[in-house]
Amino acid sequence: MRDRLILLPGWGLGTAPLEPLADALRGLDERLQVEILPLPALSVSDPEAWLDALDAHVPQDTWLGGWSLGGMLVTALAARRGERCCGVVALASNLRFVASEDWPSAMPAPTFAQFQQGCASDARATLKRFTLLCSQGAEDARGLSRRLAACVTDEPPEVLLAGLAVLSALDNRAALPSIIGPQLHLFAGGDALVPAEASAAVLALLPDVEIGLIDGLSHAFPLERPHEIAATVQAFLHEAGDE
Repeated sequence: MRDRLILLPGWGLGTAPLEPLADALRGLDERLQVEILPLPALSVSDPEAWLDALDAHVPQDTWLGGWSLGGMLVTALAARRGERCCGVVALASNLRFVASEDWPSAMPAPTFAQFQQGCASDARATLKRFTLLCSQGAEDARGLSRRLAACVTDEPPEVLLAGLAVLSALDNRAALPSIIGPQLHLFAGGDALVPAEASAAVLALLPDVEIGLIDGLSHAFPLERPHEIAATVQAFLHEAGDE
């Protein structure tokens, strides 16, 4: 359904950070059905198990969108579904979250390992740190971090750790070219988790996808500037629908 968009959230913060964006999208186009679905509450760290769970519960033949980990998952799911997916909207979502020699535009591996260790020892404190990282680069970073802190979920540590393991394991470089529908990948210039340079790396990998790099915004830009992001997404969906 070209008038239906399913959104998946990022790690550890539930669906609440995407609600303002969903409301803004509905306000721009009353025909567009926007639904936010939670990530799988799984304690297994195999990305294929997460994709199996999503494939079983996410409606077919819709637009798939997601923020951060959610964006990585919908990209992989769209590649799996082929013609059963209208296209992809990925927000602050890298193709690989953890840097490697052949994908340096990502979080350094030692930094991610420290984050995982922190989550294993004190998940609550790690989530608080995560909200600060998500809001870093925002015009009102303190206010945004408080809004994100109110969104922190009560997922058990094993689910949080499994989510981090999936985040580390996902590599969508091979999936990206196999997606049949149109793609929009939006990045933020001030993102402390997904480097702005990832936008150029994605474009170099697949030049015919639509890439946007928005200066002066944080990793949590869907919550920071929901109306601005909604206008960009709606324009993309409208243009893709006319093709």
